[in-house]
Amino acid sequence: MTDAAFTPERLASPTGADLCVYTREADGAARGIVHINHGLAERAARYARFANYLASRGYHVIAHDHRGHGLTTAPDGAPRRFADTDGWTKVMGDVKAVEEEAKRRWPGLPLVVFGHSMGSVVAVNHALREPDSLAGLAAWNGNMALGGLKSVMRFVLWCEALAGGPFTPSTTIDKLTFKAWNKRFPEGRTDADWLSSDPAEVDAYVADELCGWPSSVSLWRDFLDGVAFAEDDGNLEKLPKDLPVHLIGGSLDPATEGGKTVQHLGARMERLGMTHVTLEVLEGYRHETVNEAGRDAAMAGFADWLDSVCPAKT
Repeated sequence: MTDAAFTPERLASPTGADLCVYTREADGAARGIVHINHGLAERAARYARFANYLASRGYHVIAHDHRGHGLTTAPDGAPRRFADTDGWTKVMGDVKAVEEEAKRRWPGLPLVVFGHSMGSVVAVNHALREPDSLAGLAAWNGNMALGGLKSVMRFVLWCEALAGGPFTPSTTIDKLTFKAWNKRFPEGRTDADWLSSDPAEVDAYVADELCGWPSSVSLWRDFLDGVAFAEDDGNLEKLPKDLPVHLIGGSLDPATEGGKTVQHLGARMERLGMTHVTLEVLEGYRHETVNEAGRDAAMAGFADWLDSVCPAKT
């Protein structure tokens, strides 16, 4: 496996955003394309190791910083929020623009959309909107089973917006999520121990000034719109019944209730007639599977699944 550059490029999105896009070409003949969508309060550059591994297995990789994250900019937005208005719709427009760029750059290859955490909600939403464009869907470590909790969160966000405006950081939701999740782990070294049992990976996240920030009220509101869309069985049943799906959760991940919300999504898909759902809850894993101590096995398992979805050309 080579360690080729995972360097940023710029891509103008039809939504008006100037996207920071990272690519990694496959080593040798390519079997397919993987489009990575990162999580909340992080950025695409953190997936370089994952991209290099997938490239070694024959996959082109493309990833981008979502609006409000990393090095992406937009005239109708700012750091820590998607957009002034219609944020989730514009996020999805950016995802489609990146997919179209990937297919322009590497024509004729099957494309799998991958998402971690918030990115898994992005990936599922994209699959619901563009089901015929995909060879597969991978949704890791996501919570699309909030149910009535969404209404509670919206009320909290309404109160915070009333006090400080929609673009102020949501300190309450931050305390109820990231901060509360971290208290479940005894280390007490950092505010991000809940992400991984690998101290080096946690320290790298904490040291990255573009990661770990409290999201704005508007970003949380927009994100809940995406969760609600994915939680609607009327939307989910529109996915092709034979679409290959890869779901992963961690047994120690507080963001997914120890993988239970991932299992819930898989059960919904199977109940709606989907026949190619692969689901695994990894014992002892926390939130960031690709940065966990056992990441090599998880990445290899995912690449094996990709090989079944994207057969080598003869």
